[in-house]
Amino acid sequence: MSDAPNILVIYTGGTIGMVEDPESKTLFPFDFEHLSGQIPELNKLDVNITTVTTHQPVDSSNMSPSLWRELVAIVSANYAMYDGFVILHGSDTMAYTASALSFLLENLAKPVILTGSQLPIGVIRTDGKENFITSVEIASAKNEFGDPMVPEVCVYFEYKLYRGNRTYKQSAEHFEAFASPNYPTLAEAGVHIRYFPNAIMGLSTEPLVTHQVLDERIGILFLFPGIGIDLVQSVLDNPNLKATILYTFGAGNAPSAPWFLRQVQQAVANDKILVNVTQCMSGTVNQSLYATGRELEKLGVISGADMTMEAALTKLMYLLGHGFEREEVKHYFGQSLRGELTEL
Repeated sequence: MSDAPNILVIYTGGTIGMVEDPESKTLFPFDFEHLSGQIPELNKLDVNITTVTTHQPVDSSNMSPSLWRELVAIVSANYAMYDGFVILHGSDTMAYTASALSFLLENLAKPVILTGSQLPIGVIRTDGKENFITSVEIASAKNEFGDPMVPEVCVYFEYKLYRGNRTYKQSAEHFEAFASPNYPTLAEAGVHIRYFPNAIMGLSTEPLVTHQVLDERIGILFLFPGIGIDLVQSVLDNPNLKATILYTFGAGNAPSAPWFLRQVQQAVANDKILVNVTQCMSGTVNQSLYATGRELEKLGVISGADMTMEAALTKLMYLLGHGFEREEVKHYFGQSLRGELTEL
């Protein structure tokens, strides 16, 4: 290989990996063995690209913690040989995977860029080519000191680079499928790629530490007007769950009905971990702002601050996977481990 940056492209499945047969108009899997032949624009980049496919590529709706662990293993095994990694992934669960990888890859000092597309890469109007090509360019970019420009887990979509654990999918139709309302973009692609260093995580000088253990015994209780005791009880009393995310209103508010608060109180007394995450896409949980939020705080519900649901869920899996008890989870959940929340 030349002195050009070495990038490993990891294909997990999803829309971006499909091409259209010009005669039958049917879709079939992309041939990643002949990548540069099917995307000749890649030849203009001074980059050495190697491709690998996960054991069983899946539609992103079937993404799972076991596949997250496989991605961690691939990155870990190839970490010393490559300057950056591009993960091709279906868009539906991309924010979950990006969030999970941010926690599982501790002390990451190289770019891990997740991207995909709304239209298959073989369709004329696809957004996949630009997303893919620019992701490779960002993954290989270095600053004047020879360090990676973006040494963290990111999502690149439609000309914008986001911190992975700050994103959520906002549209099933538009090319601008992702948003990061509580954290600024890391870079924007136009005629040139413009990076925003103040938003990008600092380069870790510690060795990479990878994690494989996730505790999946977590539930989500989506609150809505008229929610009944049977539904609340079925979730909070579930003996197979160690933690539950309360998906609350506004600044972290929930019903103040005595029966609801009793259910919360009982769950905490039973050593269940309850976390408060707002249904609002922007803003933060502030349990001291309104009386309904203050009741939850009094009962021991942990604030999710301005974390996305995807980040809160995967962070809980990560912390519980370490075997932490409730007070330890509360301590670490309120800290920004990978830039996933804004500390007050």
